[in-house]
Amino acid sequence: MNRRLLAALAAAAPLAAAVYAPGVSAAADGAAPAYGCTSPVVRAPAGTAVENVTAAAHAAGTFDVPAVFPLPGFPVADVPAFCDVTITLTHPGQGDHAKVRVWLPQQNWNGRLQTIGGQAYAAGDYGAGLTGAIKSGYAAATTDAGVGTYLDTGWALNGAGRVDTALLQDFASRSQHEAAVVAKEVVADHYARAASYAYFNGCSTGGRQGYMEAQRYPGDYDGILANAPAVNWDEFEVATLWPQVVMNEAKTYPSACEFKAFTDAAVQACDGADGVEDGLVTDPDECGYDPRRLVGTTVECDGRQVTVTAADAEVVRRIWDGPRTAAGRKLWSGVPVGADLSALAGTTTDAAGNPVGQPFPVPAAWVSTWLKKQPGFDVSTVTTDQFTQLFAQSRAEYDRVIGTDDPDLTAFRAAGGKLLSWHGSADEYIPANGTVQYRQRVERKMGGAAKVDDFYRLFLAPGTAHCGLNTQGGDLAALTAWVERGRAPRTLAATLTTATGGTVDRNLCAYPLVSRYKGDGDPADAGSFRCAPADPR
Repeated sequence: MNRRLLAALAAAAPLAAAVYAPGVSAAADGAAPAYGCTSPVVRAPAGTAVENVTAAAHAAGTFDVPAVFPLPGFPVADVPAFCDVTITLTHPGQGDHAKVRVWLPQQNWNGRLQTIGGQAYAAGDYGAGLTGAIKSGYAAATTDAGVGTYLDTGWALNGAGRVDTALLQDFASRSQHEAAVVAKEVVADHYARAASYAYFNGCSTGGRQGYMEAQRYPGDYDGILANAPAVNWDEFEVATLWPQVVMNEAKTYPSACEFKAFTDAAVQACDGADGVEDGLVTDPDECGYDPRRLVGTTVECDGRQVTVTAADAEVVRRIWDGPRTAAGRKLWSGVPVGADLSALAGTTTDAAGNPVGQPFPVPAAWVSTWLKKQPGFDVSTVTTDQFTQLFAQSRAEYDRVIGTDDPDLTAFRAAGGKLLSWHGSADEYIPANGTVQYRQRVERKMGGAAKVDDFYRLFLAPGTAHCGLNTQGGDLAALTAWVERGRAPRTLAATLTTATGGTVDRNLCAYPLVSRYKGDGDPADAGSFRCAPADPR
């Protein structure tokens, strides 16, 4: 398993932030009370049955997050004492068994619930997000939806080789809602009062789950932090296989080093388009760098000299451009300029030492298992025409199940909910264009940008990879301030990583505004920038 995948999955673990507490439980004498740890009586959410409820007390100290392939385990220090309540739910007659875990701090509860989303094909969290939440005083919850781990898709098909629709529905939507219902009940039972506020926190798959909650279960959460959201799942999961289709048809497989040379050249050429050279491309779509400019140059890769060819440049051009039909009709966005091309255009060598493609496991599994219904299907055989058919098939079969792109958030707005998202412009796995297009559709549906800003704000982060934005927990703090004090975030403070590996501070601007250099001052200082309308296209 390559390190890029490990890094991508590890980066998606959401971060919790310590912010002011509206209703911290306290004893009459001012000392924080301690609670017991017993199995509560849980009422089954509608349509489910409770199979089992357990409770386990954990003393304060170090919590060991388990190793779950392909991620290693690691310790988390200074975790407060908590009660771990696990509830197993089933939908009678459907053979599913979803576990909801609720972690309850035994002291200094801040009065809030925070539910943690999943990553890739895992519906929930294994401890990284949960520990972060309870260290900040939250009661925390997550669900496994009764499915597999990050890359385990053995649950997808039933014994007859057909899609297990019950488990897919659990993964797509209903288990998250049921987790919200159960977690609120367990919290109220444990602390003898309901949580003052409920939040959802997720990135990637977790981001999609957050949007799903806003669309289908608008009363579940007061605030939703949903970053780099995997909305448009039925479309982008096929689209992210496109780099492999391009390389296989061209029989050209640039190395990661060669791909980096193209990316570096493009960033250097387009860096100053936003008014300052700071190692960041603010708008990848406006970068018109032609990869053919690199043809004939020599790149040093692993101690050897490699000459860039016209075929290499054409592969890069098509990957940046994105999926198209054989007739040239655009299907989806490509890998953005500035993002790591080798993440989806991975390569390896066969037994004879020849370069071959190494597809990213998540889209490869979607195509082979949910579309072809053949887990062993060789995705390297997919042509442009077949890709186009698979794209259409995925839309037709799964948009209503897991697409998560319904722009009607009327009920969420009416419930008083707040949705906050950020997305990196250099996201190598989920192009930010999909999130921008969703936001634009919401605006058209719900009366324009100003009205949508009242409950939904999006921040775009230049140069930021998938789930890779460093806000030091400021995103969750901004959301709680918005929900609890009515302070809508106009900017989001973050530290961005430049193309050369340096860092700069920025106040990300709420979409559709962008950050523009004032003309003087240190480009690494957030104060040297202001929010302004994007350049008209």
